[in-house]
Amino acid sequence: MSKVEITIPTVGESVTEANIGQFLIADGTWANKGDAVFEIETDKASMEITAPESGLVSYSVGEGDLVQVGATVGQIDTSAEKPAGSESSAKEEKDASTSKKNEAAGTSQKEGASAPQKASKTQFTEEQLKGLGPAKRKAAREGKLKVNQPSASSLDLNQANEKERKPMSVLRKKIAERLLNSQHSTASLTTFNELDMTQVMSTRSTLKADFEKKHGVRLGFMSYFAKAVCYAAEHVPSVNAQIEGSDIVYNKNVHISVAVSTERGLVVPVLRNVNQMSYAEIESGISELATRARDGKLGIEDMSGGTFTITNGGVFGSLLSTPILNPPQSAILGMHKIEQRPMAIDDGNGQFNVEVRPMMYLALTYDHRLIDGKESVTFLVKAKEYLESVTEDQIL
Repeated sequence: MSKVEITIPTVGESVTEANIGQFLIADGTWANKGDAVFEIETDKASMEITAPESGLVSYSVGEGDLVQVGATVGQIDTSAEKPAGSESSAKEEKDASTSKKNEAAGTSQKEGASAPQKASKTQFTEEQLKGLGPAKRKAAREGKLKVNQPSASSLDLNQANEKERKPMSVLRKKIAERLLNSQHSTASLTTFNELDMTQVMSTRSTLKADFEKKHGVRLGFMSYFAKAVCYAAEHVPSVNAQIEGSDIVYNKNVHISVAVSTERGLVVPVLRNVNQMSYAEIESGISELATRARDGKLGIEDMSGGTFTITNGGVFGSLLSTPILNPPQSAILGMHKIEQRPMAIDDGNGQFNVEVRPMMYLALTYDHRLIDGKESVTFLVKAKEYLESVTEDQIL
């Protein structure tokens, strides 16, 4: 019998442990060489582990187990013969198992409906039965008489059933650690401005059909804001810089981390060299990163090297927020929901007319050790300036 070990590979210099995710090839079934057999979740990303050889798979760990990088978590029996129809995914087996359980539960309920159940006695305290005679006390204990106050044991049981305890995933723990570290290691401050989205929404409405037809990707708001960040960073380079020891490192290109909410938690894949991209390239890149993030297909290289972050709480309905920095970056831009609000608009003759405009609050959280108040405000003003005057030619 010849067996090949399945081990957890090295996935990054700082990664030392991982959670076992979903089994894609079930225990005891066949896997071909190169097939994805299970997923792992590290503190940086999720990835699939592939079969090093073809054979029958056996695991020594379970889903959700925490394992060390380099650990052996299973074996592949390469001397076994491939059984007919043995290839099946863990998901298929789970679905079949769930279906059988549901059928069994349904049968049990039907059988139970015809079988009389012996009533169990309920325990009550003397205080709860106070004022009741012997006959009523007996009826209450046999469940034939309703007593308003539940017993102490019932209260304990109900409280226990209201809670569910689950271990925190490696990714969730790392997110918590980074957020706390960000608060403790930076001099964070947030400044705000408001943006009139009229021009953005007008150009998008005019161009979106032709844009999607030409480039195969929809024109969203993120490309506008990514371009605005690049424009503003030209005027305020420190917002795209970072502190390393006693040095300030100024980045020549803008690599934007885009915050994406997934079932596993918040991840921030990086779109590189955004300052050299067209609107179509930005939208295509963001769409690809978001899809891979939600599918758990991001690698370590996709998550590192960002110089600035954009987060859009507006998609969830947030009107205003103070984003947390993503170290070692020195700034993060928060987008918010668009609200129709009455605004005083200059008619060009020194008079003002009240008009309803689509408005958005912008928030810039920055590291005050590197970025001064004047620079942070200038950055937001420049971003606002770009977005309120963007033209169709710039987008095309």
